[in-house]
Amino acid sequence: MAAAMMNLSSSIQSGLFSSLKPSSFFNFKTTHFKNRFFLPQSHFIFSKRSMLCTCSSNNSNFQTGAKAEPYVVTTPLYYVNAPPHMGSAYTTIAADAIARFQRLLGKRVIFVTGTDEHGEKIATAAAAQGSSPSEHCDVISQAYKMLWKDLNIAYDKFIRTTEPKHEAIVKEFYSRVLANDDIYRDDYEGLYCVNCEEYKDEKELLENNCCPTHLKPCVHRREDNYFFALSKYQKSLEETLAKNPDFVQPSYRLNEVQSWIKSGLRDFSISRASVDWGIPVPNDNKQTIYVWFDALLGYLSALLEENEQPSLQSAVSSGWPVSLHLIGKDILRFHAVYWPAMLMSAGLTLPKMVFGHGFLTKDGMKMGKSLGNTIEPNELVHKFGPDAVRYFFLREVEFGKDGDYSEERFINIVNAHLANTIGNLLNRTLGLLKKNCQSTLVVDSTIAAEEQDFKDTVEKLVEQAHIHYKNLSLSSACEAVLEIGNAGNLYMDKHQPWSLFKQGGAATEAAAKDLVIILEAMRIIAIALSPVTPSLCRRIYAQLGYSDDQFNNLNWSETKWGGLKGGQVMAQPKPVFTRIEQIKETENGGEAAKKVVKKKEKKPQVQGVVEA
Repeated sequence: MAAAMMNLSSSIQSGLFSSLKPSSFFNFKTTHFKNRFFLPQSHFIFSKRSMLCTCSSNNSNFQTGAKAEPYVVTTPLYYVNAPPHMGSAYTTIAADAIARFQRLLGKRVIFVTGTDEHGEKIATAAAAQGSSPSEHCDVISQAYKMLWKDLNIAYDKFIRTTEPKHEAIVKEFYSRVLANDDIYRDDYEGLYCVNCEEYKDEKELLENNCCPTHLKPCVHRREDNYFFALSKYQKSLEETLAKNPDFVQPSYRLNEVQSWIKSGLRDFSISRASVDWGIPVPNDNKQTIYVWFDALLGYLSALLEENEQPSLQSAVSSGWPVSLHLIGKDILRFHAVYWPAMLMSAGLTLPKMVFGHGFLTKDGMKMGKSLGNTIEPNELVHKFGPDAVRYFFLREVEFGKDGDYSEERFINIVNAHLANTIGNLLNRTLGLLKKNCQSTLVVDSTIAAEEQDFKDTVEKLVEQAHIHYKNLSLSSACEAVLEIGNAGNLYMDKHQPWSLFKQGGAATEAAAKDLVIILEAMRIIAIALSPVTPSLCRRIYAQLGYSDDQFNNLNWSETKWGGLKGGQVMAQPKPVFTRIEQIKETENGGEAAKKVVKKKEKKPQVQGVVEA
């Protein structure tokens, strides 16, 4: 790398630039980067998408027609009995990446998230904190919003199930199902998991009647409740899954669901007589609606516009059905069995897909507060930044399967991929361009890549990334984009433009073209990886001389080779991603634990931070 950074004599620099002066190729004016450059309008095609907000995005302008079908993606509505954990963050990061990709395709995206705020566990958690359930919900719901902001989650709708509009939707839905003779009252006695808020069959429990998910004993309960006639929809659900196997993904989750249905469906309780913190049953104020018959309706109530009179018809016309329900595998039964049956009863269209992803472990072990090995998402994002967190979990966890986190692996992956492969490639290329071409491209990227196989390699990898994103293979999409960076580094090492610049003449012209080729690859990476690492890609795009508005209005079609034009002025080289270093500290002459140096550290030990 040192050769790439060597100083060239002023005579070589001036000789090169006089021979490759942009004005000799193009009849337009170039200015300093901060004032932007001016090109004929034909050099750029801007999509007419609205600006994307980091916390929530108003993308109503994305649709290409007044009645264009939206792409609706949802996370679960997270239960507010406790602050957000890494599992919740993982689901939401994945949903955000999928939503951002769909926006790049020009879709009108509605990304729904929110909080589930009723139930026994919440009332108990609030009492333990000495607060009312309402106060408790306010605090935890706000904690989710703050974490989503820190993780650069661009959601469109955030629904709280304590909102009046949600209660109205739940009551109307309940009344519809009741009118369809699918709700009845009965006594029920059985083993109840407080954490699942569900009665369990003894055959699915572990030793000592422990819940297989929460590993805690279920309690014996007898209640007089209202029930939903789930068993009535067994045949309909079987037929739905047989005709539409993509309804539940990945395929091995579909097998689980089919197995549950095949074993025989039992009607389930949809109310509680012993829980005050909930929505009252419309025809019986002594009972409240059970969590799942309440929370699942949040996917509908979230679609309502502000200040709109709440009704199922309004919600449906605003974007139903959902294109993708993204959930953890622990709540698959509720989304893939209970929910579609409920919708059938109410006469509503089913979602297009339910995708159940796996669990996260830490250092190969299941996480738990008792083990002291939980991953705190707030701590992680404040320590390493949102791009590092988003990239690691989407790149290193095969989407759908369980995945493991270790800090050492996290640091190694992030440094190797983001700081070295991508960050260092951009930085050294811009450094060479500044020294030898006054930070100005000498020719169009299309012309520079003539008779070069590199362009074909990049185009193939972009197409692979596109397919992987569409198939929700997020790890593979990241891998395909990273391969563009790897190919760029190999190209640089093979062509060694720093050596060519020293030779002058045709070699100098070839070197200048090499830099254009690499920077065009970086431009494409900035678009193709933006669903996963939006802040990093924004910085890359800025280094290439583009504005925030241009980044916000990107479209996937702009991954096509040929975006950079001769005469464009690049930014001054500046690291886009700071390498994370672990510095060994000593204590009383002995070695102590490694200390992770945070990004942007400006204290005296800054020599431990390597920038790329």
